[in-house]
Amino acid sequence: MRDMRIDAVEIYGYDLTYAHGTYVMSGGQVVESLPSTVVRLRTDQGLDGWGEVCPLGPLYLASHGLGARAALEQMAPGLLGLDPTNLGAVHAAMDARLRGHAYAKSPLDIACWDLLGKATGRDVASLLGGRLQESFPLYKAVPLGPAEAMAAQVQGWQAEGIARFQLKLGADPHEDAARVRAVARVLDDGALIVADANGGWRLADAMVAARLLEPLDRVIFEEPCKTLEECLHVRRHTSLPMVLDEVITDVPALLRANAAAGMEGINLKLSKFAGLTGSKLVRDLCDQLGLKVTIEDTWGGDLVTAAVAHLTASTKADQLLTVSFMNDWTNEHIAGHRPRSAGGIGAAPNAPGLGLEVDVASLGPALMSVRA
Repeated sequence: MRDMRIDAVEIYGYDLTYAHGTYVMSGGQVVESLPSTVVRLRTDQGLDGWGEVCPLGPLYLASHGLGARAALEQMAPGLLGLDPTNLGAVHAAMDARLRGHAYAKSPLDIACWDLLGKATGRDVASLLGGRLQESFPLYKAVPLGPAEAMAAQVQGWQAEGIARFQLKLGADPHEDAARVRAVARVLDDGALIVADANGGWRLADAMVAARLLEPLDRVIFEEPCKTLEECLHVRRHTSLPMVLDEVITDVPALLRANAAAGMEGINLKLSKFAGLTGSKLVRDLCDQLGLKVTIEDTWGGDLVTAAVAHLTASTKADQLLTVSFMNDWTNEHIAGHRPRSAGGIGAAPNAPGLGLEVDVASLGPALMSVRA
């Protein structure tokens, strides 16, 4: 088969609204709607590849929705004429036009994996190392709020089959501990709590929170402080299992944290590592280091969810902490709300590539189009 060539790069945008009202995190971060960006790579062989990125607002990480679109405009011309199945060449071309901005490179990388799968007739999970899980348990994030309301939300989701919950914390540590205890009281047997401050505590408050949560079973601590050094300090003073997220920005940060015995797992968000290529590297490195992974992205719709599902399906079951299907958290769907969870369980599509059929009309006119 002759090499495939990218003939056009099209950029689309649409808004994703939170399906459960208002999503509240530490530091006054409130999400009701976010701009998501979709990439379509068109090739000379008539195949299209799709990818998506949706930063969680402008304060969560060094990224934002409009920034993704500006960065894609900068990089897109450099991809014309390249073989999208040559992922090394694609990443070299992106890096040659823009330093950093991994999150904006993510949808282009995902679109290339979609094309690689379609060109070879294989699903992306098989290409990422082979299907190791046909299905896997999902989690839901519980927005920061009154303890009773958070417990009631957990009870409702447990009735739907969810058994893993990420509680948004990062306020007063005593009130946060009360929130976790309220949820713990209503947990079914075998359910799990991830107490996630999103870096919202100062060091002293994180130490208080750790001490108050220490006696609780089935609780994992996530991202207590804003910096890696602060998180490492907390880890040295608690036996709670620790997951790090925002401070693990690249492989050197991962290795630094691991060398300091700073965590038992990481939250692996695809866009932090420029898509599936970098995320596979980090996933496999974590496996060698004995670390668990939560697999997801900052936010997103059907395309992000499909990419997450394929990486998860190719991950060892005993390495997986949990995973989220972001399209279950949102109202808008551009590929028929696929993949879709059922009873708290997710699975990756089996069709070639990402396995989705995108409703192009639902996206409206392209925001930008670059052609050879």
